[in-house]
Amino acid sequence: MAFPTSLRALNSRNYRLFFTGQSFSLLGNWMTLTTSAWLIYELSRDPFLVGFLPFANQIPVLLLAPLGGLLGDRLPRIRLMWWLNILCALQAATLATLTLFDAITVGRLLALVTFRGLINALEFPTRQSFIVELVDRKDDLPNAIALNSSMFNAARLVGPGIAGLTIATAGPGVSYLLDASSYLAILSALFLIRPPAHHRPAAQRKRLLTELREGVGYARRSPALMPSLVMVPLIALVGFAASTLAPVFARDLFHGDSTTLGYMFSAVGAGALVSAVTLARQPSPQGLPRLVAAGAFAIAIGQIGVAFSPTLPWALLCLAATGWGTVLSMAGNNTLVQSAVADDKRSRIMGLFAMGQGMFPIGSLIAGGIASSLGPRPAVALAGVSSAAVGWFFLRQRRSVASRIRPPHQPAPLPSDSQT
Repeated sequence: MAFPTSLRALNSRNYRLFFTGQSFSLLGNWMTLTTSAWLIYELSRDPFLVGFLPFANQIPVLLLAPLGGLLGDRLPRIRLMWWLNILCALQAATLATLTLFDAITVGRLLALVTFRGLINALEFPTRQSFIVELVDRKDDLPNAIALNSSMFNAARLVGPGIAGLTIATAGPGVSYLLDASSYLAILSALFLIRPPAHHRPAAQRKRLLTELREGVGYARRSPALMPSLVMVPLIALVGFAASTLAPVFARDLFHGDSTTLGYMFSAVGAGALVSAVTLARQPSPQGLPRLVAAGAFAIAIGQIGVAFSPTLPWALLCLAATGWGTVLSMAGNNTLVQSAVADDKRSRIMGLFAMGQGMFPIGSLIAGGIASSLGPRPAVALAGVSSAAVGWFFLRQRRSVASRIRPPHQPAPLPSDSQT
């Protein structure tokens, strides 16, 4: 059976297996993210720690993602994916055990979340570059990236709601346990995948630091890459304040419980899923710069709306707008980058991309600090204004980006120094 154009990457057996297995794993992952956000506020009642939690989770990505990208260019990516997912399952199982036996503390929760961040620093660039090995036709790569985003945001839509109900009925430990079990799906898929042989060019036998410098220099000299690689860290810095402070809004401003938090995270996921489906229907990357800029403005409008929301339904609508804009900004830039990068530097460039996304913990820490001193509403409003400024920056770069995007099947030559 042939899949329609909007799902064309699923015609590849390897990608279909990966998509199925990763769907279950991401569902469990969003349950753990929701559970940890709720649990740390239950344990501490401190908005700053609510902001510090994603900082602990993402700061390793900011510091170590380029190393993960370097390993992804040197080692078999499927083997890296296998071992990294085993470590993720062990981390979730440890959280479940400590919570079920009432041994979880703020310190232990933060330590385990940081450990998961270390895994993510290696896993994200490897997974993103692994996708190109799973599609039979390179023209299907943009669709595969968009479907990955759809999968991620479908899990974001469903996972927090399941987590909220699980916490309310069975406790946070059971939610963690379900996450640990979900990794059986992706591990089974990786076992069944038979990717094509990955041939290593001689250049990849250079010293690690030399290869890393080559990747950074390649990005710096690439006009098609730099606007996206600059925009992503800026959005990561200011675009997630509403989601970060959702536990504070849920309990203190809307007087809700874990179910309310689940609704709020699911609203973000709903908007993100709509955006991801829109990207999946794009026939090529040519029109993406305009959508990427629109995404930043949607984040701005949504966050300002959340900051001034008088009721929960209004906040849910605005959170959906932030989710819609986030996917356009992040997944859209992901597609732009992967459509322009040379295959032999793909993991290293995706490591830089992940490093940019790793600015999220800095933004979360700032949002938590502002919320502690000025309140959550001013913190989210300031983030919204900053997101609009990022959108304006990308609008100024749009013409340059659009004029340089190549179809994904065309190799990207190494830019010359004259393009600096």
